[in-house]
Amino acid sequence: MICRRIPRRLCCPSRSFSTKRPLRSYEDTIPNLKIGKDTRVIYQGFTGRVSTINAQQSLEWGTKVVGGTTPGKEGEHLGLPLLPSVRQAAEQLKPDATAVFVAAQHAAKAIEDAIAAEIPLIVAVAEFIPLHDMLRIAEMLKSQSKSRLVGANSPGIISPIGKCRVGFQPLICYKPGHIGLVAKSGTLSYEAVGALTRADMGQSLCIGMGGDIVAGTDLVDALTVFEHDAETEAIVLIGEVGGRAEQDAAQWIREYKKRALKPKPIVGVVGGLQAPPGRIMGHAGAFAAIGEDTAEVKHKALEKAGVRMVSHPTQFPTVLRDVMTNAGRDTGKLTNSAAQQSRGFHTLRRRPTPSNPHKTSSPAHARSLHLTQDQSKALLESYSIPCSAKERNEADKRYLAITVDRTQRCPAIVASPTAQRRQIWQRARVFPYPFSQGPTNEDIHHVFEHLHMDAAPPAAMATLGKIIRSLTTLYKEKEAISLAVHLSGTQDGNLTVERTEDFLFDSSALKSCGRQKPLHSTRDTSLMDPDELAAEPHGIVYIKLGLPDSHEHHEGEDRAIGTLINGAGLAMNAADALTSLGARPTNFLDTGGKATSDTIKRSFELLLADERAKVIFVNIFGGLTLCDMIAEGIIKAFKELGNGGGVAGRSGMCPVVVRLRGTNEEEGRKMIGESRLPLHAFDDFDEAARKCVELAEEEKRR
Repeated sequence: MICRRIPRRLCCPSRSFSTKRPLRSYEDTIPNLKIGKDTRVIYQGFTGRVSTINAQQSLEWGTKVVGGTTPGKEGEHLGLPLLPSVRQAAEQLKPDATAVFVAAQHAAKAIEDAIAAEIPLIVAVAEFIPLHDMLRIAEMLKSQSKSRLVGANSPGIISPIGKCRVGFQPLICYKPGHIGLVAKSGTLSYEAVGALTRADMGQSLCIGMGGDIVAGTDLVDALTVFEHDAETEAIVLIGEVGGRAEQDAAQWIREYKKRALKPKPIVGVVGGLQAPPGRIMGHAGAFAAIGEDTAEVKHKALEKAGVRMVSHPTQFPTVLRDVMTNAGRDTGKLTNSAAQQSRGFHTLRRRPTPSNPHKTSSPAHARSLHLTQDQSKALLESYSIPCSAKERNEADKRYLAITVDRTQRCPAIVASPTAQRRQIWQRARVFPYPFSQGPTNEDIHHVFEHLHMDAAPPAAMATLGKIIRSLTTLYKEKEAISLAVHLSGTQDGNLTVERTEDFLFDSSALKSCGRQKPLHSTRDTSLMDPDELAAEPHGIVYIKLGLPDSHEHHEGEDRAIGTLINGAGLAMNAADALTSLGARPTNFLDTGGKATSDTIKRSFELLLADERAKVIFVNIFGGLTLCDMIAEGIIKAFKELGNGGGVAGRSGMCPVVVRLRGTNEEEGRKMIGESRLPLHAFDDFDEAARKCVELAEEEKRR
């Protein structure tokens, strides 16, 4: 039984990084992450449009693609073997890695097939794989020692040195070298790699952890690879709000620095300092769940562990030179020329101030179902869990929750002997349990003890046991993300639920697989912002970032900037960086990986409807998203919404700053240039961000 007190953490029984561990465990698969020129790659979903294009690009780049699978098909595709099953591909093609390029509703089965076939490395790129499917897969992974999963919702893994790509990273950005990189965010990793490559700093291996709640490979796994990789001289770590992978990494780094004679320098960034408390910021896992820390706490934990933290990836080249020099390492190993990087955000006035430095409780989520008090209690009563309409003082209550332990990759019970806001997390403990079996009697007994209920009247103990069993059953059957209740005693010596919190359910179960329709039909959209709700059908994640509700003038109001960005991590970090410049981002807007020109036009309509925004900043770093398509959408929006065609009372278009990098960036820039529209185009993020501030100040003076 694993349980831990969580004074500043929730989902982490303290992770041990010693070499003493059971033989033949999932950790034995960490070396499978070290791909290279000899890695044999197959594709699942080989004949799909996206998979075909990706495979062609990877082959041309030098990746040893040896074939692929599509159920029900056999023969050749792209001149390579096409087989109907992964098991047949494993037997005939002897792959070292598989790229799972199938839709979310089929992705879990595809991953399971790859595990059953014992493919050493499995890379899952699909977004919106249901959480409980991934919990089931995580349990499968922990029961074996052959297959390592990267993802899901990951851009993949790429070795520029070995010319091996298993994923959809924009190849134009990568250059062989000696910097290892691990990131939660795909687009933010592209931004970092782009900055490094422009400074003539190549990469050895880049690993995308992915943005889902449960990840097959985390930051510590990647750091373990880099520690022993002779090709890696320095490490870049990119985190974001949500989970505690960054705190786990900080712990690992502290121990690494103690055991290594000459530890490799590590630099990092954490996105989401401006993220509103509890909101899901694009990625399914990009939110602070029950008891989890904010991005600011993550930043400080890494900094305290000795990681050189930055505000934006454009800083990495300059800072890497500094840390290599300070560590007595040869900076020449990082570069092949004397290319210099332009000044980064470390010269700015301040680091962004977090929107909320404390633990959060989640309000309504655009990417999950959030039930009201009445809805939650009705659901509990349908599972025979006693509920009370009256609420007493918090001091008389106990706190009980079911959530995900992201580090252990399994569900967990969180228990605190108090429900008082200021004391819950100081006194709470987490009790992970197996997804398939549920908590054991021993697990429940430990919860009794921690809630100080082990000496309670027999009726109360029996009721508590039933409540825990029923909550874990509800959690699994309804595919919940989190469930939290406040318990109190009754006059007859029994227990009842007085209050519910954080009743969140996975919308991917409905979106991808059509499951849980009755539950999700109860969604109350009246609590949502109409503009945020209107964005959803277009695949846009739009969240307004509020300026102070006051008639007084506040710093940054003169420099209010609307942002249109692809990728959650990139969008979060852009808000952080703009805040560093003294600006005030008015929104978070992630166009999504499948954005079209119409999506871009709709995004402009949303931004223009918010009259606070004096400038619109379009910042695209394309992987799956194509820069030429983005350019088409910008031009379309500018022509249709400009020249008196504005929306929501705004006539015409406000100033627009555009930055396009990544896939088809040259085509996109050419389209912008030939449009002859008054767009401000930049290659460099720093220059583009400063131009936004300059234009916003000019607009205010008009």
